[in-house]
Amino acid sequence: MDDGAIGGAGDPWREAELAGFLLPEQQARLHAHGWLTMLAPRAAGGAELPLPEVVRLEEEIAATDGSLGWVVTLCAGAGWFAGFLPPALARGIMATPGVCLAGSGAPTGFADIDGDDVVITGRWDYASGAPMATHFTLNAVLRERGEVLRDEQGKPRIRAFIVPARHVALEASWQAIGLRASASHAYRLDGARIPASHGFTIDAAHATADGPLYRFPFMALAYVTLAANLLGMARHFLALAGPLVAARRQHGSGVPLGEVPAVAACLALAREELAEHRTALYEVLDRAWDAVVRHTLADEAALQRVSLQLVDTCRRTVDSLYPCCGLQAAREDAEINRVWRDFHTATQHALLLPD
Repeated sequence: MDDGAIGGAGDPWREAELAGFLLPEQQARLHAHGWLTMLAPRAAGGAELPLPEVVRLEEEIAATDGSLGWVVTLCAGAGWFAGFLPPALARGIMATPGVCLAGSGAPTGFADIDGDDVVITGRWDYASGAPMATHFTLNAVLRERGEVLRDEQGKPRIRAFIVPARHVALEASWQAIGLRASASHAYRLDGARIPASHGFTIDAAHATADGPLYRFPFMALAYVTLAANLLGMARHFLALAGPLVAARRQHGSGVPLGEVPAVAACLALAREELAEHRTALYEVLDRAWDAVVRHTLADEAALQRVSLQLVDTCRRTVDSLYPCCGLQAAREDAEINRVWRDFHTATQHALLLPD
């Protein structure tokens, strides 16, 4: 993917990192490509692309820039929720100029039932793309007359909601070492009153849009899209590491000459391993998608397993090659350092952490 096709001349990704958000021209190109609505239902104005196509695209976007890939993946993923909203509401949201859905999955707030409305109060972390969001999704614990509602097992009842950005106060809390332009800030709602119809359930049985995309299991979708992002960033790192390793092979650069060929061999092996695990990921994903298209069940366990195996391979690959790249890789203003920081920040997502 051509950087210039998205960001313009120079190093726009470095500029976005320094700014702490995707630049206006980058956001405009994002909307022009339709990436933020590619998982939303066609009936609501989205593209409703097949999931295997989306995941491969997200890998390529992340291979261009980690923050860009992260924002596209998380915000397009939130756009997928439109397939579980009342159709009229989904159409209205998708018709919003510059529509972008951001959000957080942790149930760190309350939704108090008040007639046909709910009153939402709470604070949520890590909403990637927050500054450009027109709507926010969230999970909240349901209450009625101050009492937490509970399910048959006695656990608090949690419901997902979507709220317009005008109800949201952003907090500039994103201080991670990488993915700085993802602007994954916290947000807060202080007694926002919204219609109860803005609540939804993320489950195939409650989908309001037809099509296999909304029968695909949510957690499997999350694992495979996150893994594709890590793969794209790891590929980017390897591409930048190659010339640095080659330069050390040619000039020595303080490395014992007998060890330099071993470093080159390590790079070649890393590429082979990534390619092997990439193939495995897409084979399992394609089979799962075909199963859902045929109205049978996707193998969720296999998708989670192959996604985490790929992430583990990406971690080992990047970490084994970083020491071979020299001080250039430690310069904060170097592209390879930005990719390294983006990659390691992304690996800290809760779903990707080792058991």
